[in-house]
Amino acid sequence: MKIALVGKGGVGKTTMTSLLAHHFAANGRHVLAIDGDPSPCLGSTLGFSDEQLAELRPISDMRELIAERTGADPKKSAGGFFKLNPKVSDLPDRFSVANGNIELLMLGAVEQGGSGCICPSSALLKQLVNHVIVKRDGVVLLDLYAGVEHLGRGTAESVDALLVVAEPTKRSMGTARQVKSLAGDLGIKNIYLVGNKVQSKADEAFFRDIAVGFELVGCMPSTSEVMIADRTGGILYELSTDMAAVTANIATQIEQNH
Repeated sequence: MKIALVGKGGVGKTTMTSLLAHHFAANGRHVLAIDGDPSPCLGSTLGFSDEQLAELRPISDMRELIAERTGADPKKSAGGFFKLNPKVSDLPDRFSVANGNIELLMLGAVEQGGSGCICPSSALLKQLVNHVIVKRDGVVLLDLYAGVEHLGRGTAESVDALLVVAEPTKRSMGTARQVKSLAGDLGIKNIYLVGNKVQSKADEAFFRDIAVGFELVGCMPSTSEVMIADRTGGILYELSTDMAAVTANIATQIEQNH
């Protein structure tokens, strides 16, 4: 099961990734969670210790590794020749940390000089994402930034589900629709919507009314446990039975459609 999660910044996709990771892990599945956000924070929501997180470096920051694998000249900031399909099969095991059934890998941000820029960093990251999506066994969860820039056409077609996370605002749903359009262009067939930060029946009705063209698989309640988990370093999946139940239902719907 390979699931990519996207959404406007701050909507809670990292929280949703953490909930899904712990749901699958609690059911005996091995999970590789990949943090593709330029400001990574997935590790802390998954319950990894500060010592474990200190061991992690974003792949995009490993300039020597990128130069070695792509053949790029490390002295040049742009231009030159490099491999578009570098070897990456060993990277998940070398640069991830594990906590029980959950492994964590950090992609990091790619600094691009312009729209559509192909640079050694982006080539390596796209090849890495392609590898874990196509070749990796178990559950892979990709916590991506607002867009789908890490997904190439071939990779996207191998994603079992794209989970678009939104909060009950028109701006958030506007981003969700843009992402859905891009994902459709890449060939992703199973695109789902999760309504997050739901505080009332009116919020639920908002998602039902506006989710035309989406399959709404769940509405995640806004609870105080989110702040408690963030403040204490606790695991939200264990703190909130309501959120765990909604997560289980979302996972079931995705797997039934797979």
